[in-house]
Amino acid sequence: MRSRTAEDARLLELLDPVAEAAGYEIVRLRLMGGDQARRLQVMADTPEGEMNVEDCARLSRALSEVLDAADPVSGEYTLEVSTPGVDRPLTRLKDFETFEGHEARLELDRMAEGRKRFRGELAGVEGDQVAVNLEGEAETALIPFAWITEAKLVLTDRLMERGAQSRAQRMAGDTHPDSDQEDVP
Repeated sequence: MRSRTAEDARLLELLDPVAEAAGYEIVRLRLMGGDQARRLQVMADTPEGEMNVEDCARLSRALSEVLDAADPVSGEYTLEVSTPGVDRPLTRLKDFETFEGHEARLELDRMAEGRKRFRGELAGVEGDQVAVNLEGEAETALIPFAWITEAKLVLTDRLMERGAQSRAQRMAGDTHPDSDQEDVP
């Protein structure tokens, strides 16, 4: 799910180590567009989930160096590095654990329970299966992670609160207490 095509997967293999060395994780990579005006979209995050604009610029520079040297994409393209956002895609098994208790939409590559699309509250992970409390159903569904082609958090008040709390914690951590203190002998 982090990549969609074979070309995306090759780019991910090339760029994953670069991102990791810079302290970031690639959440999703997509090379979009036709032969002209292509766009290489890289969604990334920090391990703590605190990616900001400066982080995007830093990662973009690191990825650009490798992309320029390796030249893995034929023709012209634009590199776009962004955060996954509040209603982010869920592309790794650990994402389903991190966002347990939040609502998500999932799409599968095959039919399960007579359908391919599911919506419900994430209930964690059991082995290589994602647990989801489906809307209107009493039992928790276990969906093999390998069957999921797309998954995304649903924008809810609870998710917005989580984002606001995270921003508030980051801002509180950005204060520099040394600048407010007088020199003490």
